[in-house]
Amino acid sequence: MQTNQKTQQNKRSDAHLSQLASVGQIAAGIAHEVKNPLTAVKGFLQLLKERNEKQYIEIAQTELDNAIGILQNLLQVSKPDLEDETFESIDLTVELESLTQLFQDQLYRVTLIKQLENPGHYIFGKKNQLKKVFFNLLKNAFEAIPGEGTITIGHTSTEEEITVYIQDSGTGIPEERLELLGTPFFTTKENGTGMGLTLVFSVIYQHNGTIEVESEENVGTKFTITFPRATGIIKRKEVVQLELEKADSLKDYFFINREKFEQRLLMEAVNVRDKIDEILTIGNINLLENAHKLVLYVSEDREHELIPFAKTEGVSWAKHSLTLAFKLEWIQAVRRVLWDFLYNYDRMTNLPTNREQFYSQEKRVNELMDLFLNNFFMSYSQFKDDLIRTQREMVEDLSVPIIPLTKTTSILPLIGYIDESRADTIEEKVIAEIGNNRLETLIIDLSSVMAMESPIITQLIGVIDGIKMMGCETVVTGLRPEIAKTMIRSGMSFETKAITKGTLQQAVEDHLINVKAR
Repeated sequence: MQTNQKTQQNKRSDAHLSQLASVGQIAAGIAHEVKNPLTAVKGFLQLLKERNEKQYIEIAQTELDNAIGILQNLLQVSKPDLEDETFESIDLTVELESLTQLFQDQLYRVTLIKQLENPGHYIFGKKNQLKKVFFNLLKNAFEAIPGEGTITIGHTSTEEEITVYIQDSGTGIPEERLELLGTPFFTTKENGTGMGLTLVFSVIYQHNGTIEVESEENVGTKFTITFPRATGIIKRKEVVQLELEKADSLKDYFFINREKFEQRLLMEAVNVRDKIDEILTIGNINLLENAHKLVLYVSEDREHELIPFAKTEGVSWAKHSLTLAFKLEWIQAVRRVLWDFLYNYDRMTNLPTNREQFYSQEKRVNELMDLFLNNFFMSYSQFKDDLIRTQREMVEDLSVPIIPLTKTTSILPLIGYIDESRADTIEEKVIAEIGNNRLETLIIDLSSVMAMESPIITQLIGVIDGIKMMGCETVVTGLRPEIAKTMIRSGMSFETKAITKGTLQQAVEDHLINVKAR
């Protein structure tokens, strides 16, 4: 039975590889022949946009962006080895654990169960390509769950194989569509292209792996990926020796090798690099430029410039509600690449360095990187807290809208449900308004308040007592039958505390007549 299942899996894998190979050849030709003219047309549309802001030009440019994106995806699937990335030993437990941190904003609705067993066992592969595979699978799992649900990510190993499975309790996939998964342009999403899973299948097969999909509608989907295990266990990442230009100072060294630094950084930050343009558009934040600034501040020990830079960055990310997980991955990638470049700088300069000097430098570099992150997050949190406080104050003001009618008269129209918290706000705002503006009359309109519980009515009567103590007269209008009944049953009354009128219009007219008669 197991032999037959294995044979069927191999047949499906061979068929899928054949599909991908055919599509790959076609895609490579299309991408090379069509991408350049489309890019040129996009450039001309940009010029037209600057001179004539017409709606059709913007639509055309958007469509061209989509076309170029599809072509880039096809090219990536057809020739994924174009990325300059070497094979290395990878601990999947570590990589999967780090990827789950990128979905913190979804954990309020989706329960993530991690069953990562036997850490420390490695596979041999291209780290960034495999990270993109599991990122796509996790992203699809979260998107497959419309409301609340559960995702389980598991990892087991034997002497020969390592297996990873990602299971969700989402909408599921119809059985007749399962064999089409991984085919370019086939998708179960309303706005999907299907290229994400095409890349997943392609990369897994190139790593001599297999992928199985089990799914049931309204129950969920499970992806199971199996890789051959790497021989030996490598616990340390090898030192990266780079071909870089020499320089007399660190500042010149990073400036001269700026382009290679960016290339290395983009290789490390696999999940962020596709978001660089989007972050620039949304928040006017140039991640690459800011990475160079950070590296210079750290390498030259410019703490006095690093701290305000971190705070400015924190405000920018908070102001535009950018995802913190991307920032964290980006900074950790900057840290790794910085150390690669520092190692190569020391190797080229051949300056004598004892162990004490090395550890002192290591401590200071990591202190400055941590200092940047601490100030970034504090600034981010402070901005968010201030924003929430401002919004809360705005909501409170809107919930108690005191509107001036004349210099000494104002109207307070209350709308909706009044709970204890809002009653406290009414008390605070009303007393403050009377004290600040020396009001002589306050008209409280209750026509849009459907009902009030007895404790709230008692609190409102107390507010009216306070108004009277401050020398201001209260006029209550629009008292609804439901509230009147509650007051009668509880033995409460406005009779000796306030003037009552049937409608707000009547109260305003009577007040204006009295003002003219004076």
